[in-house]
Amino acid sequence: MNKTVIAIMGPTAVGKTKLSIEIAKRFNGEIISGDSMQVYKQMNIGTAKIKKEETEGIPHHMIDIRRPDEEFSVADFQAHVKKYIDDILSRGKLPIIVGGSGLYIQAALYDYNFSNQKRDESISKKLEAQVRKEGITTLYHQLKAVDPQAADKIHPNNHRRVIRAMEIYETTGITMTEYQKEQQLESPYNLILVGLEMDRELLYKRINERVDDMMEQGLLGEVKALYEQGYEHFQSMRAIGYKEFIPYFKNQQTLEESVELLKRNSRRFAKRQFTWFKNKMNITWYELAPETIDEKFSMILQDLAGFLEKK
Repeated sequence: MNKTVIAIMGPTAVGKTKLSIEIAKRFNGEIISGDSMQVYKQMNIGTAKIKKEETEGIPHHMIDIRRPDEEFSVADFQAHVKKYIDDILSRGKLPIIVGGSGLYIQAALYDYNFSNQKRDESISKKLEAQVRKEGITTLYHQLKAVDPQAADKIHPNNHRRVIRAMEIYETTGITMTEYQKEQQLESPYNLILVGLEMDRELLYKRINERVDDMMEQGLLGEVKALYEQGYEHFQSMRAIGYKEFIPYFKNQQTLEESVELLKRNSRRFAKRQFTWFKNKMNITWYELAPETIDEKFSMILQDLAGFLEKK
């Protein structure tokens, strides 16, 4: 079987969703979300989840498969995506992964082996207790001392990943960075990797406008409903678009400050996404601009037709 998979990657708000629909229509494809937060139910506006009327009848997978109080690891993501790819291929269709969660997509497309990373409950509980007692900052500085490369990639407030990185080190004696370098970047699929980029200032303007649109669509109410259901301390609520409003609900900052923080965090996240994709994967990049987007999409579709013929 020709196990060809297309992946469309790039920073937030660059135009991946629109392109994915065009590709799916042209090449008989189905779309798999490559966004680690779109797996959560009730989190629609803040994750920029595609609306039913926008799908144009194209099946979408990896959306709304977890409750907000459930954990969802990179290994979980990998297992689910592989299952969907096999299912789509078995029906003679083309799997198209779309998203900006770089490590998650890379783990799904390549043979990352997570089985070596056995959990040591005693160590993870010890680290969690340390965080509860001293806060995350102390543990983050410990991670920075033993594995500065991993610390640079992990946000200091991402408790789960900081703890996991330190747990790997304390359990195995090797750092998360060393572990990832040992991974064989070979894929069981014939990959076509498409990257979308945009002038930085233009992209930041689009991000700011997208946040304003999300607020008009009811983002505040969406986050408040999750907060009132008691999801504040779960993995899902640490996502950009949700965590920024928690201080507002606690009367610790104004709504305007929360919105500005969301815009800033989204811009910084886009910059990190772009850097990650550029450094980690062999992607064919296309630069988009509003006045040439249709022309550029036509070029991409033409290039994909040529790639698919060769595959």
